[in-house]
Amino acid sequence: MFYRGLHCPVCTTYVAELNKLVPELATRGVETIAVSSDTEARAREAQMKWGLSQLTVGHSLAIATARAWGLYISTGRGMTSAGIEEPPLFSEPGVFLVRPDRTLYWASVQSMPFARPHFREIVAALDFVIAKDYPARGEA
Repeated sequence: MFYRGLHCPVCTTYVAELNKLVPELATRGVETIAVSSDTEARAREAQMKWGLSQLTVGHSLAIATARAWGLYISTGRGMTSAGIEEPPLFSEPGVFLVRPDRTLYWASVQSMPFARPHFREIVAALDFVIAKDYPARGEA
């Protein structure tokens, strides 16, 4: 999943929710990573402050790479309600399920920080997908 960065108060709880589900996702064969365009220092700060003990946290996502994933890009607007300065440019959130062969199975991309897919619902959907060998949709 791609998150906005340390400055985002919504990401605080959203990424922490994913962190709690890492073991459940692993039992379903899912490897998880949360990536942002934050610097390594900001990503490590988020990892520590948000208690992300189980989740791999990536950093330094290039804006060009974020665009290649289809993520929306925002311009920093100063201090957030979390009291942290937004970077000059950063990506908005996105959640992707990628198969082991690196083909896309499912994607959700947002242009805003709120109203994101719930990870618990994704876990339940994975159970259905695995049990029914449900194919990817939108492939035509």
